[in-house]
Amino acid sequence: MQKKLYFVGDLDELHFDKTKNMKNLALHWQILIGMAAGVAFGFAAATFAPESTFVQDWIKPFGTIFINLLKLIAIPLIVASLIKGVSDLQDISKLSQMGGRTIGIYILTTVIAVTIGLVVVNIIEPGNYIEESTRMELMDTYGGDANKRIEAAANQKKAGPLEALVNIVPSNIVGAATDNRNMLQVIFFAIFFGLGMILIPEEKARPVKAFFDSLNEVVLKLIDLIMLAAPYGVFALLASLVVESPSGDLFAALGVYALCVVLGLAIMVFVVYPLAVKFFTGRSVKNFFNGIGPAQLLAFSTSSSAATLPVTMERVTEHLGVDEEVSSFVLPIGATINMDGTSLYQAVAAVFIAQAFGMDLSLSAQLGIIVTATLASIGSAAVPGAGMVMLVIVLGQAGIPEAGLALIFAIDRPLDMCRTTVNVTGDAAVSMIVAKSVGKLGTPHVKNWDDNYLKK
Repeated sequence: MQKKLYFVGDLDELHFDKTKNMKNLALHWQILIGMAAGVAFGFAAATFAPESTFVQDWIKPFGTIFINLLKLIAIPLIVASLIKGVSDLQDISKLSQMGGRTIGIYILTTVIAVTIGLVVVNIIEPGNYIEESTRMELMDTYGGDANKRIEAAANQKKAGPLEALVNIVPSNIVGAATDNRNMLQVIFFAIFFGLGMILIPEEKARPVKAFFDSLNEVVLKLIDLIMLAAPYGVFALLASLVVESPSGDLFAALGVYALCVVLGLAIMVFVVYPLAVKFFTGRSVKNFFNGIGPAQLLAFSTSSSAATLPVTMERVTEHLGVDEEVSSFVLPIGATINMDGTSLYQAVAAVFIAQAFGMDLSLSAQLGIIVTATLASIGSAAVPGAGMVMLVIVLGQAGIPEAGLALIFAIDRPLDMCRTTVNVTGDAAVSMIVAKSVGKLGTPHVKNWDDNYLKK
């Protein structure tokens, strides 16, 4: 039987490493070199010129510019991606049952992922591995911004019990879009706008949809350009971080933080998804991993769910037995809104940064992280680096200084590879569950299943 191959756009545009020019290093290698150079430069400056302000005056500003670029693109990214993602669900009129179950399961798995991340990071507490002296230095550097957020949180506690719900609905979308702390309001507007596009006649919605589809492509290209500056931004951030906080305990804390992220991701891949597949479909966990394995490896190497989508669709359809009608609907939607690994990482990173700054997040604040990370994942583009942009949203909403990104950026690339693998694995698992629920999960075209599962 001839296999079907799926192409979604120009895959060359979804890669950040420029393979057309083999003389150039891939971007992730450039970032790693920038990281190492920044640490080395910072240690050298702290050792040989401890009283000099050269790094703070001439190096750190470039890191600040890079952080500002990430914050700058956050609102355009979530508006364009989310409106496009919701408007793409116009087929839900024909597949209403499938669409409702798809969205519901994706949201559920994202909530589970964020909850697991919060549990792991609260138990291990990687931010507490930073000594008090280092924490005080960080607070001296970023304390002004933190105090403003703490005051705002105190004022919020004085409000009524439904004030948080009231604040989700903006009275002025232009005003809401001027502050990243109002990102929930922007998300609400984007979803509301997308639903309006679905409900009007298709011919009338087509020009608006074409605009947001094009806007989404422009924003993704802007992210591409911003990430090209990542090696220099990382160099500046790491150099200034080492100079301002030269204690080695910070880097030990980063290792524990990475362990928390990987542990949470491993629980999703090896516990949550296999149990869900086994319980809801009755299929073999071993064959699930055999079927989706190549897509997982590609996701790990590219850090892009979108670039992996053609392979994911082929493996799910040919090797896992999901009907083409289901896979062609569920998987593209998953590449847009199902970011379990990204959401888990955002939860761990947010609490870690808060711990590093000595901030004690209340239960309500962490519940807010669950909501924000879940909603932000809907607008998280399926390309490398977008998770870091979305983390800005989570930090801002929780009142955590966004400058804390400097603490985790150095090891973001390997964690990005891991969390993208989780995203793709979750897409495949949900497609099997949805297919089973609508009676469209059959035997695979490639017979690599146990005989027990081939019998009808």
